[in-house]
This record gives sequence, structure tokens and C-alpha cells, in this order.
Amino acid sequence: MADQTLTPQTLTLALDTGDVVIKLRPDLAPGHVARITELASEGFYDGVVFHRVISGFMAQGGDPTGTGTSGSKKPNLKAEFSSEPHVRGVCSMARTSAPDSANSQFFICLDDATFLDRQYTVWGEVIEGMDHVDALPKGEPPRSPGKIVKATVN
Repeated sequence: MADQTLTPQTLTLALDTGDVVIKLRPDLAPGHVARITELASEGFYDGVVFHRVISGFMAQGGDPTGTGTSGSKKPNLKAEFSSEPHVRGVCSMARTSAPDSANSQFFICLDDATFLDRQYTVWGEVIEGMDHVDALPKGEPPRSPGKIVKATVN
């Protein structure tokens, strides 16, 4: 059995609007949590923008090009869908229409979006700083997008 003390418990996204602390959920999506923490540890998310922010729905980021069309150079992930509801503050992976296409892009629900349940992989939930997510500039893409200054696993 894996030593749980070695598993990061939270991910902190230092946004230009303030810090957001996300409780990681390896119990729901161990592969996705491993990928997110690996990318964060490598500095992949540092400087990356939220390229799609829709009021009352979600804020999406994690594409190094800022266009929503790219990801990391790592292989795509196998879906880890669960019955965990997509409610305000839930962090889930973005993907194409192919279920096993999640890579580095993720979104944070700004409001309940339960129509996404069992179709996207939930990997975390915001436990502090949701007001900073709410403060991200809106748009697809925003005229002046908010960005992740630094992502840190704790």
C-alpha cells in the first residue's frame, strides 16, 4: 500500500487575483491527480492563462498556448469518471469529445454544472480562495485573461 504521507494533499494556484487552494482527490482520480501534481511540480502551469471563463459555469485553463487547443507533451489520460457531482468549486479535467483525451487542461466550476457528471474526471475541489476564481476576467477568450502565476503542490 502506498504511503499516503508522500501524496500531496493540496494544490495552490497563485493567481493574479489571489491564492486558490484545491484539495486533491486521489480517491476519485489517482491518475489525474498524479498528472496535475507532476505538471505543477515541473512548473508547467506557471504563467498559463485561463483562456475560457464563462459566468455561472466555469473557468478553464491549463493550455500552455492559451488557445484551448493544446496540452502538455505527456500522453493523454484514461478517463476516471465518477459520480462526484460537478458543483461550485469542483475541479475537473477538460477533454475533447474522446473520453480518454484529458491531458493538462482543467476547469473549476463557478456554479453547479451537474450535467457534466460522469462525463468528466473530477480531481479536486476548491477549499480556499473561490472568490479569486470568481474574479477572473470573463470571456472566450477574455480580453485580458487571468493567469496562474505559480502552481505549488503541498
